[in-house]
Amino acid sequence: MRTTLTLDPDVAEKAKQAAAKLRKPFKEIVNTALRIGLDKVMAPPAAKPYRTKPRPLGLREGLSYDRISDLLARAEGEDFR
Repeated sequence: MRTTLTLDPDVAEKAKQAAAKLRKPFKEIVNTALRIGLDKVMAPPAAKPYRTKPRPLGLREGLSYDRISDLLARAEGEDFR
């Protein structure tokens, strides 16, 4: 596809330097750079890891892990089996 594209002077200079250094046509350099750049632009940003701060939960005063049946009774009601 043929189109007119206005490049900033610094971008045009870099593309010309790359074409000379790699001995490839200017058009090929610009197309390759656009492919790479557009893939990067279109990629979703990396998700920031979700972190939580741990804190001690413990048991309320008067409760004990030694009497699990009491804990279940309190959590589920007296009708648990």
